[in-house]
Amino acid sequence: MIEVTAFRWVPPFAAGLVRDLRVRWALEEAGLPYQAKLIGQGDQDSPAYRAIQPFGQVPVLEEDGLTLFESGAILLHIGERSETLLPKDPAARGHAIQWIFAALNSIEPHVQNLSLIDLFYANEEWAKLRRPGALQMVERRLDALAARLGSRDYLDSDRFTAGDLMMTTVLRLLRHTDLVEQRPALHAYQQRCESRSAFQKALADQIAPFAENAPVSEAAE
Repeated sequence: MIEVTAFRWVPPFAAGLVRDLRVRWALEEAGLPYQAKLIGQGDQDSPAYRAIQPFGQVPVLEEDGLTLFESGAILLHIGERSETLLPKDPAARGHAIQWIFAALNSIEPHVQNLSLIDLFYANEEWAKLRRPGALQMVERRLDALAARLGSRDYLDSDRFTAGDLMMTTVLRLLRHTDLVEQRPALHAYQQRCESRSAFQKALADQIAPFAENAPVSEAAE
């Protein structure tokens, strides 16, 4: 059985954004059964966990003696077993992989930078000075992405692939803003991907434990 590490609980602002969602979604698309291995925040720094994830992050995938970390690497591994995620046609497959890396390298660093400023450091003077430049960079990348998407349903064609899965999870990091909504084609694209039953199942399964394991102070609100 495939095991995927995930957090037992996260604060509300992070629910639905933790990167194990990418892996859960991919496994659902591939039709591969798995079980979640829930860990607490303190467990990240235990020697046992650092032995399988040196940076103390989630997710980690474990299967038949194989241990993988980094969501992009895990997605590629799962994609090898799913034509939905990685098509057999060499060109289509190459394009899907291309968009995985574009999401991780060309979009996510700028999105994450803005999200960190907004969600963790908004009251810091340096963050107030840095935000306009960070916002401008995100907008430039989103504009380029929207232009490339054009009237297509998905990034490469009319077919959903692992590239769309990864890109959608990156766009979700901007949900505290209206930056995606300001670009109707991009907003419709994100909604199209999120309407997939595999995504809905993965999201529901990720957030289900959060209510059960919420601290008393959170549960009382």
